[in-house]
Amino acid sequence: MELRENLGWSQHLNHQRPDAGGAPPYADIAPDFAEGMPPSRFTVPRGGTATLRDPAMLALLGTPFDPFAYTTDVKPVTGYARHINLPNLAVFLWRLADYRLPLVRPLAKGATNLGPQTGDLAQFALRFDLHPLDLPVQLFNTGRPGFLQAQAKGSVTTALTNIDAVPGPMLDARITTDSPAGHPEAYAAVDYYEDAVVPPKGFDLGDVGLHLFLPRRLEPLLVSGDPTQPWQWRWRGDNLCAWETGLRRPLRHGEIIVDPDIGRVLIGVNTSAQRDAIVGSGGNASRLFVSFTYGAAGPVGAHPVTRGADVIPAGAQVRTVRVLGGGQTLQQVLGALDPAIRHVVVQIEDSFVHPLDVGLLRVRETLTIRAASDQRPVVLLARPLQFSALSAAAASPTHPVVRLEGLYIAPADTFPSGSALITRAALARLEIISCTLAPGGHRLRNGMRAAMTTALRLTNDYGFATQAEQDAFVPTPDIVLQRCLTGALAVDDRYRLDIQSCIVDAGQGVGNAPLSVYAIGAASLPDTRWGAALSFDGLTCLGNTRVSTVTGMGGLFTQPFEVLDNQHGCIKWSAFPAAGNRLPPNHFCVQGALLRF
Repeated sequence: MELRENLGWSQHLNHQRPDAGGAPPYADIAPDFAEGMPPSRFTVPRGGTATLRDPAMLALLGTPFDPFAYTTDVKPVTGYARHINLPNLAVFLWRLADYRLPLVRPLAKGATNLGPQTGDLAQFALRFDLHPLDLPVQLFNTGRPGFLQAQAKGSVTTALTNIDAVPGPMLDARITTDSPAGHPEAYAAVDYYEDAVVPPKGFDLGDVGLHLFLPRRLEPLLVSGDPTQPWQWRWRGDNLCAWETGLRRPLRHGEIIVDPDIGRVLIGVNTSAQRDAIVGSGGNASRLFVSFTYGAAGPVGAHPVTRGADVIPAGAQVRTVRVLGGGQTLQQVLGALDPAIRHVVVQIEDSFVHPLDVGLLRVRETLTIRAASDQRPVVLLARPLQFSALSAAAASPTHPVVRLEGLYIAPADTFPSGSALITRAALARLEIISCTLAPGGHRLRNGMRAAMTTALRLTNDYGFATQAEQDAFVPTPDIVLQRCLTGALAVDDRYRLDIQSCIVDAGQGVGNAPLSVYAIGAASLPDTRWGAALSFDGLTCLGNTRVSTVTGMGGLFTQPFEVLDNQHGCIKWSAFPAAGNRLPPNHFCVQGALLRF
């Protein structure tokens, strides 16, 4: 951005600029923006006063699209402050990638009867948490270069960025219909799906960051007051942290309130028939579907990304899982695995929640559980996952293999407290690719922190009951993690850990006092024993690391790193805390460097 555009200045009488200010109705819209929209959406008169009655315009303060006038700043450029002057440029980066979940079913949190209302106020408030696991989520908009020009002119120009069409967090005020500079249609949309057919149809996604799909049965129940005009929903961005106790401004009929900071939606309707069409008479049977967008620092963890088509080996049994359409559930598929089949591919073709409560999964050769392309399914565990060969003697150095890809794996409310998500891997190889093994520790809506969750706890007995079975088990299991976000890895030294481009979160950041909280360590007596041999290429550990041997590069470790065999192996280009380390030979590594997350 050319910062001279934000300088306040006075017009010279010999060189007047009527296009850049003046008395109301101000200037014409710049040709780069959409035609036919109110000037206050995009322009503020140069040198004019701030529009204090327009929150949507004020929300642009400090952004690349800040339209307000500033006095000249002649101080030397320091830090991250913008210094607005004639020769200065500012470069704005959207460092987080935007990921859009194609279709999820939000959690219905109840329908509140507010009693008879006057005017256009709503009688029923329908509450939804957008994340299907009831987690706070910051809503992002989708990045759409040339979006406004395309709307106005029917073609996309070469513009890189446009106001309200950049992949950043949604701004509350810009979602509001009644604000003069509000532009809700660039952030959110409502459509109706055909709920009278199985599976339901009509989920055609738009370009916006938040897309709501309501059942078609609701549409005839909505009356606009003018029979010649279709029903129009009104939008508002607001704070819904304490929605149970009421809002600062009352909810109106036909109004959709969005809190983009924590991922909540409130819908106002007038009649019990309208309420029942969306959430049922009990208020918790959600018939609302949504597509929403969130931000993440690149493809680490489970995200709805395009995946290459895997070659299906000859003789493999392919089973698909989906929630809508009456297909088989994940519970049904995994509960009926036939161990006689050499290769089973289970593909989950949606981004819904898939509850799973299965015991030990025995694998003959290969079991693959993966997300379909552009999906991010959630596997909700009632108890830990356990994988094993058909028998200890049936395992070879190369088989069996279990591969998990693109899954978001999390514990259910009934999950055993203190247990790990995966507690047995009596295999030749366990591959976890582009998955999130929910580490916990996230900030709750009340400001507190959730409990941490261990991702793996794998012991040296491989889960076998007798010493004879342990002796008959030949492989040294390889535990491979690529582009994953996980909780702590508690893995004993009869395994090998191969980690690439992963974050292992045990909840111990840079500012925490050194404690025996292990991001990577032994499953049994971690304070005195050593964890599995570790090889890494791109690894961030939020917690202690204590392993038997190591080789790797590109690591960030917030807590002490210890290796038993510090005479062999090598670590390159990594950062460690200032004290408490026991390191092998290392090359271009630093200790005590300043880290910030």
